[in-house]
Amino acid sequence: MGKMVSINPATGEVNGEFELYSASRINVAIKKAGTAFIEWKNLDISGRAQYLNNAAKVLRKRKNELGKIITMEMGKVIKESVPEIEKCALAFEYFARNTGGFLEPEVVQTDAKKAYVEFVPRGVLLGIMPWNFPFWQAIRFGAPALAGGNVVLLKHSSYVPMCALELERVFSDAGFPDGVFQTLLIDGQTAESLIGRKEINAVSLTGSISAGQKVAEVCGKNMKKVVLELGGSDPFIVLADADIEEAARTGVASRFQNAGQSCIAAKRFIVEESVAEEFTRKFVENASSLKVGDPLDMDTDIGPLVREQQIELIEKQVRDALSGSAKAILEGGRLNREGFFYSPVILSHVTKDMKVQNEETFGPVAPIVPVKDETEAVNLANATDFGLGASIWSKDIDRALLLARNIQSGIASVNSHVRSDPRLPFGGVKKSGTGRELSKFGLYEFMNIRSISVY
Repeated sequence: MGKMVSINPATGEVNGEFELYSASRINVAIKKAGTAFIEWKNLDISGRAQYLNNAAKVLRKRKNELGKIITMEMGKVIKESVPEIEKCALAFEYFARNTGGFLEPEVVQTDAKKAYVEFVPRGVLLGIMPWNFPFWQAIRFGAPALAGGNVVLLKHSSYVPMCALELERVFSDAGFPDGVFQTLLIDGQTAESLIGRKEINAVSLTGSISAGQKVAEVCGKNMKKVVLELGGSDPFIVLADADIEEAARTGVASRFQNAGQSCIAAKRFIVEESVAEEFTRKFVENASSLKVGDPLDMDTDIGPLVREQQIELIEKQVRDALSGSAKAILEGGRLNREGFFYSPVILSHVTKDMKVQNEETFGPVAPIVPVKDETEAVNLANATDFGLGASIWSKDIDRALLLARNIQSGIASVNSHVRSDPRLPFGGVKKSGTGRELSKFGLYEFMNIRSISVY
């Protein structure tokens, strides 16, 4: 059997090695999930809500411990990893509080004596999740799915087996019935092979475009429902009438959160020419003040990237830009120390054919591009295969909202950074994915929306 190796990105040291699950162990888990689904779907919604509230309590009780595990396993600074756990607790509480209303049958007037729409859970869901928000992304998928009466099998990234096992433990500690939420330590090929099994009813994947395309193909062949969240290259548009100081401050926070390893981070800064110099100066000032170092230190702003391969990918994108017309106005780059550290790089004179403009930059690199007007800003914002989020800055809210309508994205935020919120649907268009997570819309993705008519 193969192994998953957990590595501390701050030191390069091995946290632990974990055996991949055998075929027989996987079969037992799948059978257990199917059995658990029968009981779980028939449990009253208020009963399921109580379990979700219990999970929230477990997370809050263990938030410092779990936050440290996140930091040790994928490098996120501790002042971001503990709030990640708190956000998961809020998601559980939101769906515990609201799912009853979301699933209330909708009565419809027809020629029938009685007609209504009901929401029925689909069954056993396979969640294929990434490493960058190891708890939040699993719960973002899992909380509404479980609240609706589904059960979950989690295939987590091979980078975060410790987090994957701790997630399973959270549900166990919260008293969930055996089999309702299980972690499978398996590789991608094995996960792909499970999709075709009749016991798996639907799939959710957060990951790369290539991973999403593979999973979508298998789901298509097997007629399985699938939700895909495949990353982004979010534009951060600053119009001439924006609060430049606040835009620069928020832009730095958005670009460099989680060391730039976030699908909804601002990745392309598009600024009207008349304020581009001022914005760039303030942006560089704010970025220069960020502290790169030990992610367990509460004063650290940027920790390591997750692996050496991630540094190599970022270096390739930056080299591509610098080999053309781009200039590094904040040079940054790989740090000469143990671990996988990379300090912020800010680029000017970037053109749309460069990798930093048309690929997702999953690290602390920020290109700033001046534009003549908002028409050029919209055209540049849409000149990508991605369509996850967009941030627009202007004191004229109506103008900003009108501009937002012309941007191809699943999320738009005015005078703030893009964020995920349990109360709002989350997802993208184009190659950023299909379907939605969170809110009632995310809940409905894994419900069979069934029409009932009585004559």
